[in-house]
Amino acid sequence: MRKLFAITRNVERFTEAMDRIRNRESNVPGMALLYGEPGLGKTKVALWWVLNNDGVFIRTKKLMTGRWLLEEIVAELGEAPMWRTADLFRQIQEQLLDRPRTVIVDEVDYFDARILETLRDIFDMTNAPMVFIGMGNADKKLMRYKHLFDRFSEIIKFTDFAEADVADIAEQLCEVALTPDAITYIHSKANRFRRIMIELYRAEMTARTNSLKTVSAEDLRRVDR
Repeated sequence: MRKLFAITRNVERFTEAMDRIRNRESNVPGMALLYGEPGLGKTKVALWWVLNNDGVFIRTKKLMTGRWLLEEIVAELGEAPMWRTADLFRQIQEQLLDRPRTVIVDEVDYFDARILETLRDIFDMTNAPMVFIGMGNADKKLMRYKHLFDRFSEIIKFTDFAEADVADIAEQLCEVALTPDAITYIHSKANRFRRIMIELYRAEMTARTNSLKTVSAEDLRRVDR
């Protein structure tokens, strides 16, 4: 498998939304929500974007408290976290005012109202772009917090991959040629990124084992039997 980052329709929609919130007019809020079912590549695309842009990525944990989250943000911004919660908040504020960066927070489904509103406070006081990443019902959950939800100028839902997406991913990443019916067969078994990658890996193994230059649907079915 080629060590590249595959550009799909979901990725294109996300990068376009990120461009808009970073280049928005002054009266447009700069928060975004990215949500969708597991396995669609939300975290992967966010990490890729941060590596290629001026941003910080925070992956939250189920047991994370508000103070723990602030410590993580301070550390990602390049400072040593201070002791008092008020000082942590001040550190974040000063860092983002001095050098505005996009803050991406993954797994926001874990957070309660107090933590979510604290993140909103950070955005309000710094105006630094902020992106929340959540699961398939994150939009419905966050709608309960009207003052927060109103600040999402971009809402991006990652959807299952279509057959054309599978073909694009295979062309960019797979080191063996696949026939159109092989693409159709893979799509019939997998429409999420993780599963597609597994199926493409199996196609490469099939080609190596059988000395094939091109893998067809029949070749893949033979392995599955």
